[in-house]
Amino acid sequence: MIEGKQIIGFEMVAEGSASFHSFNPATGEKLHYQFTKATPGEVNKAAEKAAGAFQVYRKKSGAEKAIFLETIANEINALGDELVDLCCQETALPKGRIEGERARTVNQLKLFASLLREGSWVDARIETADATRTPLPKPDIRYMEIGLGPVVVFGASNFPLAFSVAGGDTASALAAGCPVIVKVHSAHPATGELVGRAILKAAQVCNMPDGVFSLLHGDGKDVGIQLVKHPAVKAVGLTGSFTAGKALFDAAVSREVPIPVYAEMGSTNPVFILPEAMRERAATIAAGFSASVTLGVGQFCTNPGILIHEKNDGAKEFTKSLEEEFKKTSGGVMLTETIFKSYANGLAHHTNVAGMDVLALGAEVTQNFGARPILFKTTAETFENVTALSEEIFGPTSLVVEAESKEGILSIARNLGGHLTATVHGTENDLIGFKDLIDILEQKVGRVVINGFPTGVEVCHAMVHGGPYPATTDGRSTSVGTAAIHRFTRPVCYQGMPDDLLPAELQNKNPLNIWRLVNGQHTQK
Repeated sequence: MIEGKQIIGFEMVAEGSASFHSFNPATGEKLHYQFTKATPGEVNKAAEKAAGAFQVYRKKSGAEKAIFLETIANEINALGDELVDLCCQETALPKGRIEGERARTVNQLKLFASLLREGSWVDARIETADATRTPLPKPDIRYMEIGLGPVVVFGASNFPLAFSVAGGDTASALAAGCPVIVKVHSAHPATGELVGRAILKAAQVCNMPDGVFSLLHGDGKDVGIQLVKHPAVKAVGLTGSFTAGKALFDAAVSREVPIPVYAEMGSTNPVFILPEAMRERAATIAAGFSASVTLGVGQFCTNPGILIHEKNDGAKEFTKSLEEEFKKTSGGVMLTETIFKSYANGLAHHTNVAGMDVLALGAEVTQNFGARPILFKTTAETFENVTALSEEIFGPTSLVVEAESKEGILSIARNLGGHLTATVHGTENDLIGFKDLIDILEQKVGRVVINGFPTGVEVCHAMVHGGPYPATTDGRSTSVGTAAIHRFTRPVCYQGMPDDLLPAELQNKNPLNIWRLVNGQHTQK
């Protein structure tokens, strides 16, 4: 049963009078689930509980936190079809997509549990004392990463499970030893509550402190900003729009004590097609690109929004293949009315730009908030003169940019802002000949993709899902993969600390048997 209340630690609370309903975007109909928005008092209570819980939770062992994450995963699986059906109602996403996303969410939690059990993520470093060193004795110094404190997580609209209540931000923060307060996305609040209850149950089963997890309903500009400004909160994670991410960042850095905001704010993810590959694989690349642009109605942060190629003897055939393949695509229902209107406004802007052509249209969509795929085409000159053409349009659309030469391609690359990904299609000869392009791109993005497409973000130890501003507010981090844990940690070192007072990770006997850097050498001893 969905209660529409806040989850504040181990309490279900609804003290406010303001409320809202969730909607089915496919029909535009209001669902019968009603949610009470959090009051300022409830926001304060969640933050204060999180601060108290941190003093207990930060001392939990890696094994205890791992069991907690695994129990959350099991509780989410135990929700069964109820979760899938509810999520489909609130998002209009197909059942198969939701089932896949649930599996990803569960696997993320288990991946962080395995990281905690292995233990070397703390980056333990030990420099032993040397009393005989001259001219001054060397002290005993030991270093490791510890949790920052309570973290606020903002759920994403486009991933109701994997980037929301129990998604990667929550998993990585809990793994780091940080309590989490989630501001659930208003597009799928019932889904959020159901998952939040699963986390609440897991916390109680695992004897975690009251306040290790909370979930609040409400508006970003009210509840969200209050959370970010609360002195008990030590970091923020968000997957969303540039507008939302920048507002939260500005609020966080204007605090008396500023805190980090890790906001993933979208990207146009440029794709570069090099000459030899374009001649040899025109049809294959065109088909893969068209499918990537329209996957999930284009509602992925790694959706390829720009395709750049050189105008040469293979360009005509490649353009024909793109046109043919894109005409085969179909769109669908967008997640919210706001997202649909933003998509329509973006298309209207592109259509009105002088020098812009419509290369191809996908199948028409007659459903409520239905987005039709559209592929634009323009010249490098127009692209570089109209700054707005490089900005993301969230949805099933992309822009083909034709450059006159290799130098034209390099010029576009040099002038790119920060992006999550950049993709290069090329033969071995192409890649050698355009090595300078790759050198440019690795300074512009978090992930360089060779002969693939950016949609599909593997959850693994080596993934980087981030990039320089404005793709994110901090290009030194990732929101996917186990390295995401380091967003919510800070280093601390102990000098001259007695061995029995040190954390287990730094004690002489290495009771956890983890890899450590001891006097400059990696060892498990």
